[in-house]
Amino acid sequence: MDILQIIVLSILQGVTEFLPVSSSAHLILVPVLTAWEDQGLGFDIAVHAGTLLAVVVYFRNDLVKMATEWSRSILTRQVTPAARLAWGVLLATIPVGLAGITLKGLIEVHLRSPLLIAFGLIGFGLLLGWADWRRRGELDVYSLTWLGVLLIGCAQALALFPGTSRSGITITAALLLGLSREAAARFSFLLSIPVIFLAGGLQLVDLLRSAAPTDWSAIVLAILLSAVSAFVCIHYFMAFIRRIGMQPFVVYRIVLGLILIAVFW
Repeated sequence: MDILQIIVLSILQGVTEFLPVSSSAHLILVPVLTAWEDQGLGFDIAVHAGTLLAVVVYFRNDLVKMATEWSRSILTRQVTPAARLAWGVLLATIPVGLAGITLKGLIEVHLRSPLLIAFGLIGFGLLLGWADWRRRGELDVYSLTWLGVLLIGCAQALALFPGTSRSGITITAALLLGLSREAAARFSFLLSIPVIFLAGGLQLVDLLRSAAPTDWSAIVLAILLSAVSAFVCIHYFMAFIRRIGMQPFVVYRIVLGLILIAVFW
């Protein structure tokens, strides 16, 4: 990989991981639309590590409180709001974990077509736009029921299909359940932590089995760039949706989907 490819793909991953526009779709499409070869498994692990670092640092105070009170709830059987939120994040991760293990091979081989990505971008983009337009809820993350948590977790499993967007589909589900825009985004970001960790772990196992050569300078640069860009993205995204909402992202998804259809049909 040359330096330009490392910079572009690292920043692209950092920005799109938490925006409702599908990071996997963008990373799949860049090699298709450019002369660059596929970036390889080691690089994918690096940029996921960077985005994981960013979200952990951004929500560090929440995570410390959640972890502390979750541990205490195991010993005392007393569940505080923060402990309940931690249990909710774990519960919502189960569906995508099971789906990832079951469907990983099918998705990687058969569902990375630019046209399928285009239809995913448009279809789930329209669903996000409708959920944001009709929203009436002002609930916070502590108001989610166990059923609501499980429904968001099942929705998150759909993000395994390129073009869906993990953050997009979880925010959509949270909005439909009555959460405010900010609360929906916050819960989506907290859900990303175990998902990115598990996905990176599976990729790391594949990398170790492949015994492929690793460019460690590219790995370090990718981690740093994706972490910084993801942190900045989270900060400004939270402020942006509070004032404007999701509709600009819906328009972007539809336009990108239509361009892909025009190019690859």
